[in-house]
Amino acid sequence: QVQLVESGGGLVQPGGFLRLSCAASGFTLDYYAIGWFRQAPGKEREGISCISSEGNTYYAGSVKGRFTISRDNAKNTVYLQMNSLKFEDTAVYYCAASRLCYRESEYWGQGTQVTVSS
Repeated sequence: QVQLVESGGGLVQPGGFLRLSCAASGFTLDYYAIGWFRQAPGKEREGISCISSEGNTYYAGSVKGRFTISRDNAKNTVYLQMNSLKFEDTAVYYCAASRLCYRESEYWGQGTQVTVSS
């Protein structure tokens, strides 16, 4: 079966850090772009980062300089390192696979909760 599974979310204090993982199974992510999205309560889902199949990276202004996306094709996994976390980073974080960054996603994970609270 084709599946994306996010992990690594949790509760963290402002200024803290987390590393999210997006693990693919049933397909090889080498030829896919993987995007990270988040949805906070009462807000629309927003794209925050993406890494292309070529390794090019993109970041939303709200996370640029704080978050880093990377991929390990040998592990069939994409990561999102989140540093200097803020209250407004609280959301459910999703990863999605597409042929190109920010194009139509073919697969979505079920999400992992990130809560930033003091």
